[in-house]
Amino acid sequence: MALSRRAAPDATSPSPLAKLARTSFERGMALLVLVNFGLVCFDLSYIRFRDFYLAQAPELTEWYGENFKGIEPERATVAYLETVEDLEREVAQSGLTAPSTQAILEDLRTQSSDLVDENPFQVANKSGTLERIKNMMRDRTGLDSAKDSFDRFWSVSFLAQQGWNQELRFFQEEVQPLMETNYFRPIGEDGAPLDEFWRIDLWFVALFATEFLLRTLYLSRRYKGTNWFDAMVWRWYDVLLLLPFWRWLRIMPTIVRTNQSNLINFEPIRHRITRIFITHLAVELTEIVFLRMIEQAQNLIRQGEASQWLLNLGQKRYINLSGRDEVQVIGQRLVAIVAYDVIPQLKPELDALIKHSITNGMAQSSAYQQIQQLPGIGDLPDRLAQQVSGQVTRNLYGILKNMLEDERGGELTRELTDRFVATLRTELKQEHVLEELEDLTHVFLEEVKVNYVKRLAEEDVEKLMEQTYHLYEVTQYGEETASS
Repeated sequence: MALSRRAAPDATSPSPLAKLARTSFERGMALLVLVNFGLVCFDLSYIRFRDFYLAQAPELTEWYGENFKGIEPERATVAYLETVEDLEREVAQSGLTAPSTQAILEDLRTQSSDLVDENPFQVANKSGTLERIKNMMRDRTGLDSAKDSFDRFWSVSFLAQQGWNQELRFFQEEVQPLMETNYFRPIGEDGAPLDEFWRIDLWFVALFATEFLLRTLYLSRRYKGTNWFDAMVWRWYDVLLLLPFWRWLRIMPTIVRTNQSNLINFEPIRHRITRIFITHLAVELTEIVFLRMIEQAQNLIRQGEASQWLLNLGQKRYINLSGRDEVQVIGQRLVAIVAYDVIPQLKPELDALIKHSITNGMAQSSAYQQIQQLPGIGDLPDRLAQQVSGQVTRNLYGILKNMLEDERGGELTRELTDRFVATLRTELKQEHVLEELEDLTHVFLEEVKVNYVKRLAEEDVEKLMEQTYHLYEVTQYGEETASS
């Protein structure tokens, strides 16, 4: 894309005033994006947490629900509460035993029965609230049936016995707030509950769309070789602000903009989340890879492919890319390194080891002990052992060099190697030997999985995270020291 190879800006470096204006603009837009995302979160959570919002800000909650969610008072519960208010006024005027009061109590018993049977809370998906009310009435009257509990509660005998004022206060403080949370929400033409949040969101979307187009125009003109599509892709996350659906995706541009404008610093959180994610991913990926490799090896052994490959190596189904036997070349190279580089440097140690072996062998010989007792012998045995050990290492070194430099010696070495491999394959083809080796190898790989690979568990994650945090603190401290 053009952005990856864009040229330097056409304009000169901006003045301090221009930088201040740009910073203020970016922070202002970031603040608007943050406010919009807050409104989106409130709208998405309104129905679920409406009871909580009612308790904290009842007027604002009712206003928002009425104007943007189409929420209306539920008729049955509103009529029930109005009847309770009529009862309260009638008792105050005529008394509890008056015929007019008993008629209102009869009406309340009828409405209570309809409340239990018809469940007007179901439309608002608040059947649990009705269950709470029924349980309260059961506990208050001591009856098991919800209908019987309502009938007893709204009776003259119960109210007179328990105290009218006390029972009315119980209803108003415990039951009435639950009934007031019930509501009715109409269904729109699309079959979904009415939702007019778009009337608020439209103003923000129009502002964000205008800013997106102007920013795209600015970027396409400021950088040479950048077209409109490249400029749009440059700020692709801003497109999420324009979607009228899946509004929760706006969390991405909100985080990016507030972080870029330094309105909120998300870098420490991002670093920690990234480290935790990478640490867990590394452990899980390592475990999966190793387990997969071992299980694949077990499958090859179980199916006999590994033994067939070992016994028929180089005979069939093998693609040679270089035209030479890499195993043979590697072996020759290793022998050359040992002969020309390793053994000359190890000669003092080899001499000492061989001399020690010869001296120990001679010391265990009775003839050597008798020779030591002869006069004039002195340290002759030690000198003899030193000469023998030196001669042995020189001979070994010479044999290896001759083997490499002599054409006939190399030929004999290859014949010996081929003969050794062929004999080994012949012996491995014995059925009982091959089966035993396959079983042992399979069990060994299973033990490796159980004892080593599957140990990459929680304690390993904790160790990796601890080391990562330590390195992060060291680097952060170093950067702060350098900057200061």
